[in-house]
Amino acid sequence: MASISAEIYPRLLEKSRKAEALITALRSQLSQVQVNLKVSDAKFATQIREENNQLRKKVEELKTQLIQAEIKNGVPQYYDHGACVLASSSAAAPREPASEPAADVKPAAQTQQKSDKKAEKKPKEKKAESKSAEPKAEARPVDVSRLDMRVGRIVNVKRHPDADSLYVEEIDLKEDRPRTVVSGLVKHVPIDQMQNRLVITLCNLKPAKLRGVLSEAMVMCASSPEKVEILEVPAGSEPGDRIVFDAFPGTPDAQLNPKDKIWEAVQPDLKTDANRVATYKGAAFTVAGKGVCLAATMANSNIK
Repeated sequence: MASISAEIYPRLLEKSRKAEALITALRSQLSQVQVNLKVSDAKFATQIREENNQLRKKVEELKTQLIQAEIKNGVPQYYDHGACVLASSSAAAPREPASEPAADVKPAAQTQQKSDKKAEKKPKEKKAESKSAEPKAEARPVDVSRLDMRVGRIVNVKRHPDADSLYVEEIDLKEDRPRTVVSGLVKHVPIDQMQNRLVITLCNLKPAKLRGVLSEAMVMCASSPEKVEILEVPAGSEPGDRIVFDAFPGTPDAQLNPKDKIWEAVQPDLKTDANRVATYKGAAFTVAGKGVCLAATMANSNIK
């Protein structure tokens, strides 16, 4: 029995070593396969992201062309606050057709009597009303001078109670009270970097509710599909300072009419240049006597 054990043991030991070597080789091959799969998945994901970015840019170009065409053809449209920080669209509610009142069925004799009385009455001559032709107000140019952009300070900020991607800010513009502003910046700016921050605020949009909270302005940001940065104002700026453009003087509208699509016409030309300066058709966002406005890192980017 001892001799048999002495013969079997070395064989078992050899088989055990071969098994361990085989297991090690298989583990090595499995690790290589996993690495190859990860590399392949990463390349595929990168390709998909690039294609998505190209599609987003194409969609934005087509939307801009559509808006310009609609403006030229006088098609009424409505401003959507979400275009800037939140992708949510507001559509005009369809009108229900007015129900026609049921025609009263009256006796023929009664109808005949009424028609006879009408025939007896002499038609009254309409008096021509002379209306003095009122001169039409001169059409204003559609450019950045129509936008009321001012420096504001975020004095309070919190997360929206019903939307994970939204902040609700109170912004001091040196008015009677701070304005409530809803911004889709949660994924881009930490809440501690929002508090007490100076921002550029677009003040003459028509107020609109975003997830139940009335937003009374919009924070201006450099924006791309991957990244959003709040525009920075020059040193020494204070709440209430107006953003001006030397090449486009003028008084802003008290409130932009959504049907006129002023913001939608102006916004495509709001961009940061190669030096990160915020511009409109090459004219810098300027706080008079204090300097120009910048993006922290984003050059050649859209502003909205």
